[in-house]
Amino acid sequence: MWLRELAARLDPQMQTYRTGASMPMGVAMMALGGVLAVLAAWRYHVVNRDTERGAVSADRGLVILVTALVALLSAAMIIYMLLTVNHP
Repeated sequence: MWLRELAARLDPQMQTYRTGASMPMGVAMMALGGVLAVLAAWRYHVVNRDTERGAVSADRGLVILVTALVALLSAAMIIYMLLTVNHP
């Protein structure tokens, strides 16, 4: 998505092709990045507070959730790229 916008600005005469899933995937990637930043800040706060109390524990659920989301989005992007590799 970003590269398409950059190409359009660098050469306005260049024809760009829009494919169905690239915009939703790009938005999902940006949203996931924002959510991960918020989760990281929250987890930092929790671990810092628990460290001061002497009771730090792992949050396996959060690790599994983030890993699953990143893996699913990556798989969707790989499949999409493989299916559209020969399209203009």
